[in-house]
Amino acid sequence: MRIEGIPLGNFETAALITGAAGGMGRIYARILAGHGYNLVLVDISAGKLADTADEAVREASESGLPDSEKFRVLPLAQDLSEMDAAQKIAAAVSSAGLVVDILINNAGLFFVKETASADRKMLSAIMMVHNYTPLMLCREFLPGMKERGHGYILNISSLAAWMPWPALGMYANTKRFIKAFSRSLRLECRGSGVSVTTAYFGAVDTPLYPLKPSLRKLAVHIYVMIPPEKAARKALKAMFRRRASLLPGLVNHIFRPVVAILPDWIVGPVYGLVRKHVHNL
Repeated sequence: MRIEGIPLGNFETAALITGAAGGMGRIYARILAGHGYNLVLVDISAGKLADTADEAVREASESGLPDSEKFRVLPLAQDLSEMDAAQKIAAAVSSAGLVVDILINNAGLFFVKETASADRKMLSAIMMVHNYTPLMLCREFLPGMKERGHGYILNISSLAAWMPWPALGMYANTKRFIKAFSRSLRLECRGSGVSVTTAYFGAVDTPLYPLKPSLRKLAVHIYVMIPPEKAARKALKAMFRRRASLLPGLVNHIFRPVVAILPDWIVGPVYGLVRKHVHNL
């Protein structure tokens, strides 16, 4: 299915998508395969990654595009919390002879936990997956994009970048880094033919948020959560239009300036009430 605002490729260059085994990563893969782009799919889950690759192959073959038989997909099972993850990915891409012109740093972790009680490995992993590895992936693939004079980078931040609150702090602050880093990178790329787009999603209806089905359905119904297909389409359209950023959802636009200015004398007592009822923070 063609989506207006997403240009057709010719199965010559590739899109690299992290967190591609499920959620929005799998949706990005399906959409881009159906629009004529080769894929490099990265995730820690090899089995689910293979499922995404199979779906992408079907999308490409059913696209009706010329040369769809040339479609290539490279699934890479890789733990993005490893220090050398980006280098391993770049080496595999080079060995496969693929050219990455689209980089989507989509992989994410989420937990609500006070720093003092959070698992050390989880604290390290969230910083590596959200910050270090996306930074190094940009460092690996941006030079080639600049040399060719063409490329797109889509970094996924969050509405939480404006919400450095207790227990949400690690998630929010790693997303805040993506917000600031993406801006500086975008300015560094000005005039090079490479664009950097940052997506600030609020809650998206994916397994990242462990809600009961009834609460999930209600959140979507009242527009607190956005369906993942809608979020993915909006993000890809913004990327191909070379927009600096997007924050989909009227509720999020209303919510952002409010949460950004909440003072500690409000946030602190509210969190105190939460702590009384949630004992595993």
